[in-house]
Amino acid sequence: MERKTLFVDAIVPLSVPNLYTYRVPYELNDFVQPGVRIIVPFGRNKLHTAVIRTVHENIPTYTTKLLDYILDDIPIVTEVQLKLWEWIATYYMCNIGDVMTAALPSSFKLASETKILLNENFQENESTNLTDNEYIIKDALSLRGTLDLAEIAQIIDRKTVYPIVKRLIDKGVIVVEEEIKAVYRPKKEKYVTLSDSITAEEQLEDVFEGLKRAVKQQELLLQYLQLSNHFGNKTEVKKADLIEKSGLSSAIVKSLYDKNILNEYEVEIGRLKNYNGERQEIKQLTDDQNVALDQIQASFLEKPICLLHGITGSGKTEVYVELMNRYISKGQTVLYLLPEIALTTQIITRLKKYYGDRIGVYHSKFSPHERVEIWNAVLNDKLHQYDVILGARSAVFLPFKKLGLIIVDEEHETSFKQHDPAPRYNARDTSVILARAFKSDVLLGSATPAIETMWNAKEGNFGLVEMKKRFGGVQLPEIQCADIAKAKRKKEMFGIFSAFLLETMKDALKKGEQIILFQNRRGYAPKWMCEDCGWIPMCTQCDVSLTYHKYTQLLSCHYCGYTLRPPSKCGACGSSDIKMVGFGTEKIEEELSVHLGKEVVIQRMDLDTTRSKHAYQNIISDFEQRKIDILVGTQMVTKGLDFDNVSLVGVLNADDMLFYPDYRAFERAYQLMTQVSGRAGRNKKRGKVIIQTHTPDHWIIQKVMQNDYEGMYTQELYERSNFQYPPYYRIIRLTVRHRDKHVVDDASKEFTKALKVKLGNRVLGPEYGAIPRIKNVYNKQVTIKYERNASAKQVKEYILAKIAELRQVNSLYKSVRVKIDVDPV
Repeated sequence: MERKTLFVDAIVPLSVPNLYTYRVPYELNDFVQPGVRIIVPFGRNKLHTAVIRTVHENIPTYTTKLLDYILDDIPIVTEVQLKLWEWIATYYMCNIGDVMTAALPSSFKLASETKILLNENFQENESTNLTDNEYIIKDALSLRGTLDLAEIAQIIDRKTVYPIVKRLIDKGVIVVEEEIKAVYRPKKEKYVTLSDSITAEEQLEDVFEGLKRAVKQQELLLQYLQLSNHFGNKTEVKKADLIEKSGLSSAIVKSLYDKNILNEYEVEIGRLKNYNGERQEIKQLTDDQNVALDQIQASFLEKPICLLHGITGSGKTEVYVELMNRYISKGQTVLYLLPEIALTTQIITRLKKYYGDRIGVYHSKFSPHERVEIWNAVLNDKLHQYDVILGARSAVFLPFKKLGLIIVDEEHETSFKQHDPAPRYNARDTSVILARAFKSDVLLGSATPAIETMWNAKEGNFGLVEMKKRFGGVQLPEIQCADIAKAKRKKEMFGIFSAFLLETMKDALKKGEQIILFQNRRGYAPKWMCEDCGWIPMCTQCDVSLTYHKYTQLLSCHYCGYTLRPPSKCGACGSSDIKMVGFGTEKIEEELSVHLGKEVVIQRMDLDTTRSKHAYQNIISDFEQRKIDILVGTQMVTKGLDFDNVSLVGVLNADDMLFYPDYRAFERAYQLMTQVSGRAGRNKKRGKVIIQTHTPDHWIIQKVMQNDYEGMYTQELYERSNFQYPPYYRIIRLTVRHRDKHVVDDASKEFTKALKVKLGNRVLGPEYGAIPRIKNVYNKQVTIKYERNASAKQVKEYILAKIAELRQVNSLYKSVRVKIDVDPV
């Protein structure tokens, strides 16, 4: 029987524009299929983990390399996912390798530079069963410390070493130096048991007699018998628990292994914690919520996408839960997308009470291994059946099989958009394409929908359901302004707080109520400035001032991480008269203690305080349990959090949001102020919001005070129609980047000229952005605005062709990078 010569087109996890073709060794013909991971050679001496896109018999016109190894028995990437990757690459004008890198958990990827080390915790026993080659690798590592895959291949004189390395990792003999390049290993727990040779009490007495002189070994054995309840209903004993309870070392445990008194075994466990809390019945909906639910379902009969516009505190989450149940009862999965991990933390606590372990969570704070476990469970529901997957934007990449509903909560949030690196996708828009593949429904929810989303709803492209009353009949908060300019004239400013805000805070604290303060800037002070000459300490690599962080006693750049000790004198004129200008969350926290006393418990929630895995959860939990009196935060505190004892919200400086060079600035300012205002008075009592500003008569602030979304929407739509912005036009922003300023200037000018040949005045720029230089790289922007009814495909193809042409015309421009952002937010 003649053997077929098969080829595969594979996606490699690199920023390269094409698929790469490899020949399949005859013995692997039966194992290649789309979605399976393979090891392939790339370049001279590199190996990478690729994903098969297609299998075919078309002989290329060039000599192909052989694929090296197949990692999976079944595809770990589905056909739906592969098509979604292709759509993202095309729509967002990036390479499909970029999409693969973003989509797959890092533990799914291996590379030839991977450094292999011996696992310090590995203990060899009879069950290890190493082969000759495995022993050779182990011995070589014990002598040399680290080896890469090429060195291992040389030592054992084999070309393909992946199977052996994978087995050694699975057996726990070796580990990889970089977790990002590690093969996924199931988490295992070590347990201890009494030796099979000890079956009777008499034998146990003999053992104790034999350990007379080994007092610590006797103690450990006695502790084991107590923990295992050896003479009653036996329970398993973890090795870690035995060591902790006995207070003895693992060396004592090992000595009992050596004497064949105790044995050790391993059990594979999941990294995802089981829910052991109380389960609750799903709450009965109010009449208003039932009406909204019926309207949503009626809308889905006509259109697959529906916008739920519900004011803050209207009970949208309860509507989501009841809607989810209807899809779950049909055996379908629900994807619930949230913009922030902070939100995910609070919602998951609420939903776990309804769904227990049948809800899975997927976001960037999970370790690579935890993300793999969720991935595998979604791919193979025999491992764990999840009815609901709740996550941040990367959850759209999971390998769904029976997706029935996608809920995008707080759909207006810019956090759904990935800014760097490519793919610069928007999870809200991507979820619509994902839903189309499954013929599933999409519910977009927000109290302050994005202008484009509301426009789509008003134009009839989406369904529209509105909830205009707060849950339980609670009134919307009373919103008042504190005029900073007037307060300064009357000497009624106490540091960064107006007398009005300070007195209202004191009243709330006397009543045992909680407060949220919002300032969209972290750190202590945005900049230091010389009062004599105006000199400001700047970053050496970026065109930004350094932000002072009092906690670390450093001036820091929020773009590149450059730090500097605070100067004692001016770097220009030598004056020692230097003052701090502006304020961030750190300074607010400090000044609150001065004005309100040390007994008031204050906590910050910003990027600096939430870097660790469980930081969000701990802060939110403490605030819910009323261990914190005042929560000071950046945008994180504005996003859908639900606290029943918050009576006051303060916006410390609204002007920072209003006067920002972006066509969306007013929309954003309205959304942020309205959202943070919605945190006040959510449990029967009406809350209060105080906005500190120099411009209390600004039309956006007036719309926030009147809770007039419709007025804001109408005015913004009028402006955007006049000045050709979304939703009437589409935008692609190109950033020309290079270390040499002159090269950036020349290249961006040539590029703009080439684009204008066909696109004319639709091309704006080139111009430097708000920060011309970041990490010693200059950035100049070219913006393309084109009509909504124009062919996006033709426009994008033309742009890509001109970028390629520019690099061919002038060799100097080959080193120029062009960052492409489709639908920037």
